[in-house]
Amino acid sequence: MQNHSTIYKFQRRSKRWLKHSALNSALAIALGSVAITGASVVLSPSAQAAVSTTDFSNLVQQVTPGVARVNVTKTVSQAELAQAQTAELLRQFFGDRLRIPNQPAVPAIEHAYGTAFFITSNGYMLTNHHVVEGADKITVTLNDRTELDATLVGSDERSDVAVLKVVGSQFPALPIGDSNNIKVGEPVLAIGSPFGFDYSASAGIVSAKSRSFSRETSVPFIQTDVALNPGNSGGPLFNQRGEVVGINSRIFSGTGGYMGLSFSIPIDAAMDIYEQLKNNGEVMRAYLGIYPQDIDRNLAEAYNLSRPQGALLTRVSPDSPAQKAGLRAGDIILKYNETQIVRASDLLNLINRARPNDTFQAQVQRSGKPLIVTGKLTRAPSDVQSEGRNQQDNDVRLGLRLRNLTPDEQAELSVDKKSGILVTAVDPTGLAARSGLMAGDIITNLHQKSIGDVTDFTSALSSLPKSGVVTIEVIRQGIPAIIGLRIE
Repeated sequence: MQNHSTIYKFQRRSKRWLKHSALNSALAIALGSVAITGASVVLSPSAQAAVSTTDFSNLVQQVTPGVARVNVTKTVSQAELAQAQTAELLRQFFGDRLRIPNQPAVPAIEHAYGTAFFITSNGYMLTNHHVVEGADKITVTLNDRTELDATLVGSDERSDVAVLKVVGSQFPALPIGDSNNIKVGEPVLAIGSPFGFDYSASAGIVSAKSRSFSRETSVPFIQTDVALNPGNSGGPLFNQRGEVVGINSRIFSGTGGYMGLSFSIPIDAAMDIYEQLKNNGEVMRAYLGIYPQDIDRNLAEAYNLSRPQGALLTRVSPDSPAQKAGLRAGDIILKYNETQIVRASDLLNLINRARPNDTFQAQVQRSGKPLIVTGKLTRAPSDVQSEGRNQQDNDVRLGLRLRNLTPDEQAELSVDKKSGILVTAVDPTGLAARSGLMAGDIITNLHQKSIGDVTDFTSALSSLPKSGVVTIEVIRQGIPAIIGLRIE
């Protein structure tokens, strides 16, 4: 039986949880001031005092009114629920190679929950994207048991940040801190609704900063040892001054429950997403077009570096801003806009916080020689919601989220630039799901019209008939297929 540790978003269904504590966080608080004598760890007097005097009771009382439970109602299929449970059980025995066939979707109502918190007194709140994804109705329950309907202002999958709005005024907005100023070893507090237990507090320390563990996200996570479980999603992470420094987002676990590794979205990044969603309704990200990796001791010696530092470019995307600026595979970026680059994540974090059309200057080492490279970022490929309207004013709710293919994805598929669009998500209640379209499909043709980008797809939607069946040509796992889309 294989046992794979996984990064888990805090979903509402938990398979099991740990019976034993993973770490002694009180000892971890004092890691910044210890002395090693032989095989023993001796805490300094100040560290011992920190362990014994960390008391969040007043802080919990102060900030709890600004935290709310999120209740979500969404339409799912019984087949999806059964399939997910079966797949999880079978993968424990057979690993990730197992393929579970699709089953017909039968609509059902599911109630999910999470946490949110006020950032303005007029009702704006932050939570996680995965908490409210696919929601038909969202309500929030305040500390005094008041229930309010919430509107989804906007949601961003890559950062896992969502913005909610409730009607009213004089809400207890929480003070926003500076996540750049937090230190490893600093005590932090989380408040949320793990497993549905409202307003539960858990504390620990900051274990690490700037964790980038997946290309699916675009934020430098704060790692803590705070006990987080399903239901904590979207809740605030506080420093000792009662300021929000992060949004609790996910855990690293082999069981689906807490194992001592929790990750939070830095509040600086979350507030940037909030401003864009509130003002523009979307998040615009910059794109450079590079694949960087860290440099270890051996690579540092091979590239004649004094120590492991910088971001080694293993690939540069064709026709990207990086290629146009002159960057090449094998280059080592040591500075980006005057910021020292120690790890690849440092560079990615800077790019993720930039804007399209921002200029950049990079200090590069190429073949042992220093080089200065300048260029301009462009807009990153982004998802587009497809809810087209045809020429007869008949709503065609396909329930698809789409985006254009990146140059690297086109290269991997060995197709030309006018090659199709990627399905990134499928609403189980939409027409596309009922016809068998899946996330990961690449749509190349709709209703006898070639699809090269999202604009082509939107145009093709306008020519669909009021009813009947039209064809969609897709590439699924590298194999071409034709699907009949029934319009109702």
